[in-house]
Amino acid sequence: MLNEENSEDFKHTNKLIHETSPYLLQHAHNPVNWYPWDEEALERSATENKPIFLSIGYSACHWCHVMEKESFEDEDIARILNEHFINIKVDREERPDIDEIYMTAVQLMNQHGGWPLSVWLTPDRKPFFGGTYFPPEDRMGRMGFKNLLKRITELWQQKNEDLLNSADEIAKHLHTVNKAKSSDFEIDPQVWDQAFSEAEKNYDPQFGGFGHAPKFPQAIELSFLMRYYFHTAQKQALDIAESSLRGMMYGGIRDHIGGGFHRYSTDRHWLVPHFEKMLYDNALLTIAYLEAFQLTGHHSYADTAAGILDYVLHEMAAPEGGYYSSQDADSEGQEGKYFVWSRQEVESILNKQVARIFCDFYGVTKNGNWDGVNILHQRRTVEMVARDYNMSPENLHSQLEQARQTLLSARQRRIPPDTDDKILTAWNSLMISAMCKGYQVLADEKYLRSAETSVQFIFQNLYKKEKLLRSYRSGQSKFDAYLSDYAFLTAALLDLYETTFDMDYLQHAFSLNDRMIDKFWDQKASGFYFTAHDHEQLLIRSRKAHDSAVPSGNSVAISNLLRIAAFQGNDRFRQMALDAAKLSAEQLQRLPFGFPSLISSFDFLWGESKEIVITGSRNSQQTQEMKAGILHKYLPNKILVHSDLKNGSNLSLPVLEGKESPEDRSLIYVCENYTCKQPFSTIKEFEEYYAGLIK
Repeated sequence: MLNEENSEDFKHTNKLIHETSPYLLQHAHNPVNWYPWDEEALERSATENKPIFLSIGYSACHWCHVMEKESFEDEDIARILNEHFINIKVDREERPDIDEIYMTAVQLMNQHGGWPLSVWLTPDRKPFFGGTYFPPEDRMGRMGFKNLLKRITELWQQKNEDLLNSADEIAKHLHTVNKAKSSDFEIDPQVWDQAFSEAEKNYDPQFGGFGHAPKFPQAIELSFLMRYYFHTAQKQALDIAESSLRGMMYGGIRDHIGGGFHRYSTDRHWLVPHFEKMLYDNALLTIAYLEAFQLTGHHSYADTAAGILDYVLHEMAAPEGGYYSSQDADSEGQEGKYFVWSRQEVESILNKQVARIFCDFYGVTKNGNWDGVNILHQRRTVEMVARDYNMSPENLHSQLEQARQTLLSARQRRIPPDTDDKILTAWNSLMISAMCKGYQVLADEKYLRSAETSVQFIFQNLYKKEKLLRSYRSGQSKFDAYLSDYAFLTAALLDLYETTFDMDYLQHAFSLNDRMIDKFWDQKASGFYFTAHDHEQLLIRSRKAHDSAVPSGNSVAISNLLRIAAFQGNDRFRQMALDAAKLSAEQLQRLPFGFPSLISSFDFLWGESKEIVITGSRNSQQTQEMKAGILHKYLPNKILVHSDLKNGSNLSLPVLEGKESPEDRSLIYVCENYTCKQPFSTIKEFEEYYAGLIK
């Protein structure tokens, strides 16, 4: 956790000291006169006719720390910033609305973006120049931050009109890019094939993943490929997904000691990561690995997913419920120091024979593989190494696990990276869904308990007067929620209902979905805005549709509409989903693999979706066995509903009409295309039916 020392101990203190964001608090003692994004800063810019320097980042961002140390702690640079600019610092995780606008602007200017994001704005908040990280001084032909500030100051004073005109043009371009573009596009299953073809083109057949360095996990894309395989029997789709999952699972991007995955790999081989860990990556990767286990039965995928979830429970779960946002890449001022090992250190902790086996298995050498130390990575399979040591795979696995626990205990005595302990509704919702999936597939109660505790935390602390909020930290809930917060939480509630059959979760999901429509739906052009109708008025009101590191809120909202339409028999929701998708038609046709979650959401339309009803007492052993058996299978295009008419525990759902059970007996009804099969009386009968679905 971030240490928040007494301000009297510091030479400088700025207005960020009153914030709760760990990222903003990290800058509260810079000599730069930082403001949060608020009316005071914006009004001062207008009153004094000074441009705004907007700096956007997040707590776990390595290069954000570098720029702070090099530039924002420099007295000379701070003097220029304070004299000539109004300086605003934004945590992109708290304010993705601001980040989305100005990241798009910088990408329009430079064809690339990233964090830290550095943008200069006019007093009316229009961007006229931007970039990412800048070194403090001129370096290798690149202008340094100090000279850049001087140059922008000169231009603002001497060519002010030119800068204002440039800002107007960029703002117009932003409005054009963001404008709703409906079309006659029909939702066509061919877009599945087009997305798969694009995945094949970008796939790295040697190391897995897509493209070259840097490589990101892209869990959403891998989940899409597994869906594609399930519906088409196209083995190449599963091969691409498995190759990528294995590459990450064996590589240095995975924390082989503590569990979980780092943000991304700086190289093509998945060896050298940027060491920060993000909650959303680990939630999405959990689901991808569990889906791979469901499809293949390979236990290494299940073990990897369990390792992620256990890491989250041990290091990222707040005692009162909810999950922290991220862990830093740096500790003791060095990137990755907490995670790497020397061979000498390993040999000093483990006994000689176990150390030899461990170092062989995880590629630990005397000279190291990164700056003289070792990033652990699995070079060979357990079976291969076991043969070399004339051991059974089970014995080797046991020894490696004991060694891992011993090294984990030793590592915990190091100074750890900071944890950004704010709790974000959207990211927590992704992890709640992952915990549900973990319970469904791995049958470990602790995952379900964590999911339920966390959703209770959200409703107790981030749902005020029927209004959802974005962020919680230090007893304070802040910022109106965005589309992704509403959509991801609704999806998590649907997942919790299917996992528990607790009707309260389903009712909350229906209610939250209705509220999301009221607050974000565009009545004129259809589709969803990223911000609510009563949100602060920014330069534009964005409509993000493509996926990034997380699914787009738009795509998850569409998926929710289709799922709830199946629960309720609601044709209006189904049509709203189609209308919202049409706004992305042009982009979807041009770059389908950029919209994997949107394409996957239409599984309910193209994939012969299943409405599965289990009847009978909710708590009976037979009902529980049926539910567990169904949820353990890979069947993404379904809803699962429980009916217990005798005990009056149902909402009035059309999907339940005519589905009853004999006394003291449970049945499974499977319906598709408005037609129901004869009910199954045992889970074995359902499994025989499921086997026939596999192409």
